[in-house]
Amino acid sequence: MADHLDDFNALLTASQRAARALGVAEAEQRHAAIEGIAIAIEDAADAILAANADDLERGREAGLASGLLDRLLLDGSRIAGLASAARALAQLPDPVGEVLRQRTLPNGLDLTEVRVPFGVIGVIYEARPNVTVDLACIALGSGNAVVLRGGSAAERTNAVLVDAMQGAIERAGLPRESVQTIDRFGRDGAGRLMRARGLVDLLVPRGSAELIERVVTESTVPVIETGAGVVHAFIDRAASLPMALDIVLNAKTQRTSVCNALETVLVHRDIAEAAVPALALALQQAGVTIHADAALPGVDGAAPLGDGGWSTEHLSMDVAIGVVDDLDAAIEHVNRFGTHHTDTIVTDDADAASRFLAEVDSAVVMHNASTRFTDGGEFGFGAEVGISTQKAHARGPMGLPELTSTKWIVRGTGQVRP
Repeated sequence: MADHLDDFNALLTASQRAARALGVAEAEQRHAAIEGIAIAIEDAADAILAANADDLERGREAGLASGLLDRLLLDGSRIAGLASAARALAQLPDPVGEVLRQRTLPNGLDLTEVRVPFGVIGVIYEARPNVTVDLACIALGSGNAVVLRGGSAAERTNAVLVDAMQGAIERAGLPRESVQTIDRFGRDGAGRLMRARGLVDLLVPRGSAELIERVVTESTVPVIETGAGVVHAFIDRAASLPMALDIVLNAKTQRTSVCNALETVLVHRDIAEAAVPALALALQQAGVTIHADAALPGVDGAAPLGDGGWSTEHLSMDVAIGVVDDLDAAIEHVNRFGTHHTDTIVTDDADAASRFLAEVDSAVVMHNASTRFTDGGEFGFGAEVGISTQKAHARGPMGLPELTSTKWIVRGTGQVRP
């Protein structure tokens, strides 16, 4: 056991050394490493697909939920998407060294606040091999080393991905320990990562509500909390019904296993008699099961809400539909039952839209748009570390700037404080 702990601490110490090298590396070198990762992922596609097939088979045998199996899946299209996202990220402006504030004090001291990397970032996540690549590239782009715990479901896929990326990083002249995985340490490794204060500077959990709660509760390392996505669409009385149908269908069915997929539709009572049957029919024809806590006008056979009630994150072809009296009731419902992730209003009433955008307390609020746009790639960040649902430091999709801290640089000419 002592040797096991020594190996774990040695890995984190190597990450610290890598972080120091990355922190002073030129942007061109870090970007070259990211470009190299894109090429390495493409070159290793056959090995990645073979490992992923093994993980998927083990997942099916273990009874992994369909939503998690979809998250776990890599195919040719998704691998190409990973490489494309890496290349896009390599073209983004370098946040390291960006001047945020600058002033000269009356005594002549020159003060400059600049962005700097955190150092070593740990990430604990589940069944998401695409996240493995996104995290590595964002860490390199922001000058950080990253330690990954990707979970047993994707262990074989992640091992191939990390090996390919480490080779690319080394070929760019940077330490291969810039990206490391602790999957071989199992569940114990996740616990140790949470307690590695002094060796790890920041921890980000991505996954189920249970995983995130455990990390937030048990970690001694500072945590940026990413949240589950109980995502809402409110169809206001002034909504265009054709637009509402398009938005709801896209937000629910375009991809169900992700945190920005729609989970609850709220309909203004004034239009419920026409809107609810139309929405329910369109969703049911797309294969979606409707859930409700009471009879819905014009809808037969709705299933009950289930154990989670209005707070259920289905991550499947299921959606809850409810009727609310007015805009105030919709805002109250979203703030009470949502997870402060993403919520949208469909309306042609500018005043109603303004109130919803101002009063809904979520990381991303939308007007007449699908919630599926809450994504680092869609926001132009290349990729994302996760969607932060907290209010400290970062909120919403986290890209390169969100993985930096700041430092003050003070230049003087011999000043002393009187």
